[in-house]
Amino acid sequence: MVRARLLIVEDEGIVALNIQNRLQGLGYSVVATVSSGEEAIQVAGETRPDLILMDIKLDGNVDGIEAAAEINRLFHLPVVYLTAYTNDETLNRAKLTEPYGYILKPFEARDLCTTIEVALYKYQMEQQLREREQWLATTLKSIGDAVITTDTEGLVTFMNPVAEALTRWSLEEVIGNDLTQVFQTINEKTRAVVQNPVLLALQQGITVGLDNHTLLVTKDGAEIPIDDSAAPIKDEVGKILGAVLVFHDNIEKQQSEARLQKNNERLEAEVAKLSEQLSQANAQLRQMEEQLRIEMAQRQGLEREN
Repeated sequence: MVRARLLIVEDEGIVALNIQNRLQGLGYSVVATVSSGEEAIQVAGETRPDLILMDIKLDGNVDGIEAAAEINRLFHLPVVYLTAYTNDETLNRAKLTEPYGYILKPFEARDLCTTIEVALYKYQMEQQLREREQWLATTLKSIGDAVITTDTEGLVTFMNPVAEALTRWSLEEVIGNDLTQVFQTINEKTRAVVQNPVLLALQQGITVGLDNHTLLVTKDGAEIPIDDSAAPIKDEVGKILGAVLVFHDNIEKQQSEARLQKNNERLEAEVAKLSEQLSQANAQLRQMEEQLRIEMAQRQGLEREN
């Protein structure tokens, strides 16, 4: 099993050595021990430890909270605070850096190990989640359909480039806003507002599709025929976490249908014309047959007289 690599940031030498011995006794690897915030930032960048144990009160001009904030900004490494300070002001400052845990001095080896393992597990899970989110975002950006996702309140959380192009809205403009601001639809024939499918999907927990003849009204007022469906996003136990809306423009389909309709009308006109011509030809043929019958009857009458 690969041992976790830890960086100790502690300005009291004896305390730092004691922590190092405890960590090594617990099976961890200590990449370095430093005493100032400036050193912590530098060494964190050089060694990229799995976790940093950070004292809040340090030597130098940068305290542990400031160092943790800079490390998080630059390297996104997990930090657990080691501190004897429990006043509200210090804790509130520390919270802003999103630490992965706190260990109050003095502490037992068991508490140290538990806090480290929980922090490492939390960080690993968050990393996996970020990777999955990045993979999903990349996938959604590359597909040909427009995609918009929302939270349970119907507020926009993501919109891919195709959706931006169709709606004429950018993700920066609408993220966190109500979907109905972005996705407005009307019936092409009645001009009535079409109920938002995402709201139905969130309320009913089922996939909802749009009726035919639906038009998307874009940011600039253009109307685009679309097909779409909305589905709830659920976790492993079925709890609804949000919704996803997938849609595409129907312009080509409408144009194809219009061309097909025009061709059908032309063919129907041709058939009607041919039918009329055939009817006229049949009438002429009947007239010719009647004329021929009369002439033959007259001829037969003359032959009898002779």
